Amino acid sequence: MIIFEYVFVFAIIEEFFHEYACLPFIIIVMTIKLGDYMANELRSLSDIFQNKLFRIPDYQRGYAWGENQLLDFWEDLTNLAEDRYHYTGLLSLKEIPQKNAVLSEDDKWLLNNGYKLFHVVDGQQRLTTFQILLNEIVTFVKQLDENKEKNNDEQILLGTENLKYINEKYLRRKRPPQNLITTYLFGYEIDNPSYEFLKYKIFNEPNSGTLQETFYTKNLMYAKSFFADVINKLYTEDGFDGVVSIFKKLTLHLMFNLHEIEDDYDVFVAFETMNNRGKRLSNLELLKNRLIYLTTLYGDSNLDEIDKDKLRSDINDAWKEVYFQLGRNQRSPLSDDEFLQAHWIMYFKYTRSKGNDYVNFLLNKFSAKNIFSKIVTPIKSDVVEPQFIAEEMDEEENNETTPIVWSKLKPKEIQEYVKSLKTMSKYWYYTYFPFDNSINGDISLEEDEKIWIDRLNRIGIAYFRPLLATILSKVKKTTAQERIAAYKAIERFIFVEFRLGQTQSTYKSSYYYLKTKDLLYNDISLKQLTEDLELTTNADSVVAIPYYIAKAKQNFISREGYYSWKALRYFLYEYEYQLSIAKNISKIEWNLFTKIEKDKVTIEHILPQTQTNKYWKDKFNTYNSGEMKIFTSTLGNLLPLSQSINSSLQNDSFDDKKMPPENKKRRGYVNGSHSEIEVAQQTEWNAESIYNRGLRLLEFLESRWNIKLTDEQKEALMYLEKVDSQIVVKK
Repeated sequence: MIIFEYVFVFAIIEEFFHEYACLPFIIIVMTIKLGDYMANELRSLSDIFQNKLFRIPDYQRGYAWGENQLLDFWEDLTNLAEDRYHYTGLLSLKEIPQKNAVLSEDDKWLLNNGYKLFHVVDGQQRLTTFQILLNEIVTFVKQLDENKEKNNDEQILLGTENLKYINEKYLRRKRPPQNLITTYLFGYEIDNPSYEFLKYKIFNEPNSGTLQETFYTKNLMYAKSFFADVINKLYTEDGFDGVVSIFKKLTLHLMFNLHEIEDDYDVFVAFETMNNRGKRLSNLELLKNRLIYLTTLYGDSNLDEIDKDKLRSDINDAWKEVYFQLGRNQRSPLSDDEFLQAHWIMYFKYTRSKGNDYVNFLLNKFSAKNIFSKIVTPIKSDVVEPQFIAEEMDEEENNETTPIVWSKLKPKEIQEYVKSLKTMSKYWYYTYFPFDNSINGDISLEEDEKIWIDRLNRIGIAYFRPLLATILSKVKKTTAQERIAAYKAIERFIFVEFRLGQTQSTYKSSYYYLKTKDLLYNDISLKQLTEDLELTTNADSVVAIPYYIAKAKQNFISREGYYSWKALRYFLYEYEYQLSIAKNISKIEWNLFTKIEKDKVTIEHILPQTQTNKYWKDKFNTYNSGEMKIFTSTLGNLLPLSQSINSSLQNDSFDDKKMPPENKKRRGYVNGSHSEIEVAQQTEWNAESIYNRGLRLLEFLESRWNIKLTDEQKEALMYLEKVDSQIVVKK
């Protein structure tokens, strides 16, 4: 046994070195207390679930496992031989005195009947997975045809044990003698959004009220459906014996190293270090643990027990709201780390950073050392923004650092920070989903505002999302007209600077990040911000337009002309949208415009790239192959089709494209989008038609984005010019 223990300790050290090579060895050893492990033997779940009540404490994240982790867990279980044991990892617990228990009144009776309450510090993901799988096994066995008529769980066997015994040992206990109260042996503390969800949605307790769903509850639900599916497949392939085998492996053959943390053990530091294993903590999850940890460090003179409870409650409330907002759209959950970084940009003075510098900033700001003394941290100086320049140029680097000095961290600072996180999460969500009708409260936007926010997402919002969230946070202090003017200015900046000028994606990012903070703290008005954006765009358009002309020429020579323009779909959709407004009928939605699939919007060359049809040979018989390439790929010849067509039909004559013969079995331009109908009004499609439509589209560009183009610039952008009433390719 001694040899085994030393081998196990070596494995632990090796594992931590692999995960935390950047941490000093002494910290790792001090934190995990390897000596304690040597005094503990490996335990099965059958051994561990002996008179214990498990709860996930408030500093823990929720259930984070997804498909990959569940597949690995299931494969480990199914591939495990009947006579072998599988080391599953560390299960670190902290016993909680009954006086400190955060339990519902329905759960406390067990503590008076020989049970002890434990917080799960490390191993939550595995223990949650075990509970979900076991519950699905019990549910599956109970609904088998041979068991449906058996009302008493004592009559239903799973191997050598009946379901009543399995339920009471691992899952749930009912308070005798009336059995009116059900207590779950594993769960979350009562102020966690997953507490009710686990009971009612995962463990199938009836009669739930309204349940709050988050990114974490979505993971719980996915795990439940995953295990229900694999158990059904297992039963189909291996019968009831296969289910019994999995149950035995699960409860008897998965071995944990059980470690109970002593009272003087720094549980928060342990969690921060150990819980990165398995699926790494996000920075937002890590910060929550850190903030709750800090509430325990203040002396009573700074924070008495009532205020500590209040501050801890504020932190938990903030994280509940944040995760609710980030996960409320279950089809597209938002990144928690992206939100945390964005809030840092809004709330603190931005300095150009790379990677996780913002996390280092936050963890230095909210540190134990900062509670007891002033702290000095070197940070990167602001970088001088480059002038407008094309994408080939790199930004100038500035490696100088400037010390930032924080005074002692006051509890009020923590409270204000977490309340800001809570508030801004709602506006952050709205930047992604402006049309979500489930949003209520103090956000009330006009329809035009929602359209412009949606437009910013369509064009590619770049680094402006924190600014957009900040603008939304001012909804009660600004008018709809002021906000729409700001959205328009941002969209125009993006189009001119990035889609026409094609400057690097970080151009002016530091500058407008700082403006974001200024707007949040009312150091500038929304009107001033809008004027700043307009002035910048106006000044830069003088450079952006000539650069775009040069880039377009390069694309004509070496590539596919306008077909290579990354903003082509956005531009043509905006043109279609303008026509739909005029007709008061929308024919194409943007989600169709972004897909290149069958029956989605495609961009067609009206004059086909291969001109074998006699119609095209007659209309363009005076042009050589090089000139024909220009005509096919210039702006006026590109048309969005609201329904994709077979490539073999694309060489049809113009008349057949407008109104195909019945045997073609496709609809024509006359029944298509507004853009198609507009083209169908032409009697023929020749060089002049392409030239005139190109001019019309460029005139739209001028009016839509408030840009002035000379006649010479328009012809340069089309790569066509009119000479003596003839359309020729520019030299």
